[in-house]
Amino acid sequence: MSEPIVVPQAGPATGASQFAWDALRIVPGILLLAAVGYGGKLLEQGIAAYGKTHHLTLPNIEYVLWAILIGLAIANTVGVPEIFRTGVATYEFWLKAGIVLLGSRFLLGDVVKLGGVSLALVSVELVVAIAFMTFLGNRFGLRPKLISLLAVGSAVCGVSAIIATQGAIDADEEDSSFAIAAILALGALSLFTFPLIGHALHMSDRAYGLWAGLAVDNTAEATAAGTLYSDAAAKLAVLAKTTRNATIGFVVLGYALYWASLGQAKTVRNKAAFLWQKFPKFVLGFLLISILATIHVFNKDQIGSLATLSRWAFLLTFAGVGLRTNIGALRKQGLRPFAVGAIGEVIIAAFTLGLVLGADKFLRL
Repeated sequence: MSEPIVVPQAGPATGASQFAWDALRIVPGILLLAAVGYGGKLLEQGIAAYGKTHHLTLPNIEYVLWAILIGLAIANTVGVPEIFRTGVATYEFWLKAGIVLLGSRFLLGDVVKLGGVSLALVSVELVVAIAFMTFLGNRFGLRPKLISLLAVGSAVCGVSAIIATQGAIDADEEDSSFAIAAILALGALSLFTFPLIGHALHMSDRAYGLWAGLAVDNTAEATAAGTLYSDAAAKLAVLAKTTRNATIGFVVLGYALYWASLGQAKTVRNKAAFLWQKFPKFVLGFLLISILATIHVFNKDQIGSLATLSRWAFLLTFAGVGLRTNIGALRKQGLRPFAVGAIGEVIIAAFTLGLVLGADKFLRL
């Protein structure tokens, strides 16, 4: 009796209605992102104004951290009601849109120059991170595919890389959940520790931004860690992180071929199509906007407007980072994957810090 009720041939009206409904479903969550992000901005401005009025020297806490903290407070006390969750999940879209728009602030010559240095350091970081996380996972006796997910997440781009690799190597949902939980928890910690270390070492904006882009796994947290330091550091963090993101297709392909050779994953028949499917398309958008800015398609006012739109997109992103982090759920995932992730991330962060400081000294970043 139920089959005649399903009418997929209803035509444009049905499709239009579904599109309208899907669009309406995301509105409450986007409004919540905007409210949390703008609340962080108001807190930053309010504290600064209070300190100025009362002649107090107060710590300058950027809106980025306030937005994340407000989101964390909501997610881990009252929780995020169902009506908001679909819209809150769009924070990754706003992250990618923000990075694309940020391309207007990079001339292509800067991208090529900085990308060359970043690419060399990214290559070293990829090899060391994958090798060390694999070694560490084996020593702790983790499941082989969980080790692969942790290695890819730490080396490339966090949650996105884990999700892409999970499907490619037929990993269990549980393994993916463990790996994502470990990466998310450590990404949140980086927001508090990286700026403190950078200031303690008196790192330049360029060196710190490059380090954040190399060592912080998720793109959202890497961008936030850079922004907490300075606007210039944020630009470098985004560029270095984008360079890492661009390698995802090749790394995932390598793991897919490895597990397929063991008979534990589907065979990759068309490698070029596989690479294109896994390649993060927003990287191409970033480069396109950078090219247009280089050939002066945008005037000064338009570049300023694009930069403002980018900052608004990031404001929604940072709010989403907090709202999507459930500390209780992360704690339930178990200690061993988190221990491997924590030890690995600390070692990788220290290693990349040494790389960046060495490059800054000898290559004058």
